[in-house]
Amino acid sequence: MGRNRFSNIYLMLVFLILYAPILYLVYYSFNSGGNMHEFEGFTLDWYKEVFADTRLLIIVLNTLVVALLSAAISTILGVLGALAIQQVRRRQPKNVLLTLNNVLIVSPDVIVGASFLILFTIIGIKLGFVSVLLSHIAFSVPIVVIMVLPKLEEMSTNLVDAALDLGASRLDVLTKVVLPYIKSGIFAGFFMALTYSLDDFAVTFFVTGNGFSTLSVEIYSRARQGVSLTINALSTLLFLFTALLVFGYYFLNRRKALAVGMEVKQ
Repeated sequence: MGRNRFSNIYLMLVFLILYAPILYLVYYSFNSGGNMHEFEGFTLDWYKEVFADTRLLIIVLNTLVVALLSAAISTILGVLGALAIQQVRRRQPKNVLLTLNNVLIVSPDVIVGASFLILFTIIGIKLGFVSVLLSHIAFSVPIVVIMVLPKLEEMSTNLVDAALDLGASRLDVLTKVVLPYIKSGIFAGFFMALTYSLDDFAVTFFVTGNGFSTLSVEIYSRARQGVSLTINALSTLLFLFTALLVFGYYFLNRRKALAVGMEVKQ
């Protein structure tokens, strides 16, 4: 009993340390004093400034478009990549493919961003929307592969064999057997890619150009100009949006698990 209590206290302290800076930022986003040293009164003026800034709203739209497009495209490519890796039967080539897939994940973001910058400069791609989108797709694909591949590995080959024996084509097996089975992994990969794209700064900072920006780069640029509680308000909104995505995915999975449990009981 005492051990469980100590574990709970330890977890609470860990989460408190992790979330304390975020809560501090959120708290002062409502400060009418205009600083982060003394809370003078409650106000929503900083949030009003965020929504009144047309340029900022365009940047928010840019961020959402890049995140959604990169997540959708990387999910398709990641699923195809996971299917290709799963079909490799020899252990050594499969491990090589998995290692290559993980390179972008374990590599420092600064190295990845600089590499993309050099690549786009050499091949003549203008820095802006296209360069940001391509780079986000590139670092999101390995994430999707990692989320989807375990679901493919745990799927019994008997399901595919049974479908083929019953006369299903390869396309039918893929669309009606494999994809429904790994659906949870696909959604997990999509939301992970979406979250990574929304939060990414280092890679985006290298490959963005004049006239195009994302929220993370814009927040960094404004923070360099001095402390402004508009940054707090903007960061709070971004944090809440990301949290809603995570909680939404969690409740969808929970609802699905409850539905499956009720079907099993019946």
